[in-house]
Amino acid sequence: MAIKVLIVEDDADLNRLMELDLKRHGYEVYTATDGREGLRLFHETRPSLVLLDVALPGMNGLVVCQRIRELSNVPIVIMTAHAVTEAEMAEGLDLGADEYLLKPLRKLEFHARLKALLRRAQITDDLQPQVASYADDYLTVDIEDRRVCVGGKEIRLTPTEFKLLATFVRHKGQVLTFQQLLEQVWGYEYNTEHHYPRIYVSHLRRKIEPDAKNPTYIQNEYGVGYRFIGK
Repeated sequence: MAIKVLIVEDDADLNRLMELDLKRHGYEVYTATDGREGLRLFHETRPSLVLLDVALPGMNGLVVCQRIRELSNVPIVIMTAHAVTEAEMAEGLDLGADEYLLKPLRKLEFHARLKALLRRAQITDDLQPQVASYADDYLTVDIEDRRVCVGGKEIRLTPTEFKLLATFVRHKGQVLTFQQLLEQVWGYEYNTEHHYPRIYVSHLRRKIEPDAKNPTYIQNEYGVGYRFIGK
């Protein structure tokens, strides 16, 4: 069965080019040119991946992202025409985005990253339980069921956030270098994105730590990487 992709892009020419390109690669593609139409199609088609422009008419792409994330853990890629600052990336992550891509999209990188993101959204063999879960009186992580509870309440993580946390849980007590995290969480397609672990760890801490400024679970190993410490 073909993987369903929803494109929400107001540039009609780019929208059509992306649609044709994805169809040639075997995807089942649905397209919308504004945010409200995109949300309607999301409800109707339940895609496996959403490609979402930021500057949409009628409803901002980040608002659409937030609305989708309230309903689903589907991977969401934000597309933007300008270089993204760390503050902008953090805002997108707060609203539920998994990834940012800069337009114009480079075909090889575009398809490699889509495949990597779809991999992260699955329970892959490397996440099968060597360590299946972590639990204390504050944080519970069930890798097999993809459930995370903080302070007794279940929270929603994006596929990337969950893969990152699951990787830490599986390697509890071990130092994971920045490069190891890039390879294990994002994949070889991201081996030059050295800022990714820092940005995503910072965001994950805001979701799971009692005090994100003084983390007790994900601790820095300065200049090397991070270590997950349980209670």
